[in-house]
Amino acid sequence: MKLHDLLESVTDEQSFLAFVEALREDREIDATAEKASPSSPYGPTQGGWENVTIESFLESACSWAEDTGFGESQNLSDASPWRKFATFLYLGKIYE
Repeated sequence: MKLHDLLESVTDEQSFLAFVEALREDREIDATAEKASPSSPYGPTQGGWENVTIESFLESACSWAEDTGFGESQNLSDASPWRKFATFLYLGKIYE
């Protein structure tokens, strides 16, 4: 299952932890691929990671939360807290 599809299925603690594990694996695979064949420093990594340091990851996740009212402008107002936080982490990966 793709990471985005797994995100869509987060509803509770167990599915949240499964998503976090998949996100960790996604980053590990990406880091290995980047080490073997680095991508351009001006765009995302081969695995689509825009933010590869903890600082940039958290900054982008916070920026997304602030810019969207923690997802309210993206129809997450009725989502479970688990889904909202999973989305927060996912956006840390891709939000610029």
